[in-house]
Amino acid sequence: STMGKPSQPSAERPGAETGPGASSPHEAPGAAQLLKIGEFARLAQTNLRTLRYYEELGLLVPASRSQGGFRYYRPTDLNRLRTIRDLQELGLALEKIGELLATRDAGATREEWLNQVYAAIARQEQLVSARIAELEATRNNLAKAHRRLDACSRCNIRPGAENNFCEPCALTGEALSPTISALF
Repeated sequence: STMGKPSQPSAERPGAETGPGASSPHEAPGAAQLLKIGEFARLAQTNLRTLRYYEELGLLVPASRSQGGFRYYRPTDLNRLRTIRDLQELGLALEKIGELLATRDAGATREEWLNQVYAAIARQEQLVSARIAELEATRNNLAKAHRRLDACSRCNIRPGAENNFCEPCALTGEALSPTISALF
């Protein structure tokens, strides 16, 4: 049965491969390298619904489908999925991710295509740099919170509703750091 196998040329159809090294009538050329959607989802640590949604959006298109409709992916499609996740973690909406990843169909010439790939990589670098700056700011705020908490350790007042959770500080009159304010 060909159910569950990627579609391919068969001996009855024009263009079918024959001879040594040709695929069998039940298996596509390179089919052994393709991953059925369930295996791909397992390796990608995601679910079928997400893969189907990404396909619907044009973000991740299966390499082929079987006659029974099963989706098959290349192992290298895991890289594309990881990039989609990375860009989501950087705060990019799926629509923008689609625009950024539209390099496979970009440009009429090789030079135009390469320029599009360079631009996509440069945009990812910008997003990563912006995220690093945000994380550095958060780290600096946490360091300030540690220093401020050292001052709080010398105070006998316990934060509570009756003292507005020590906002502002009873000793210094200064506002608490946002981190400490959130925890008090």
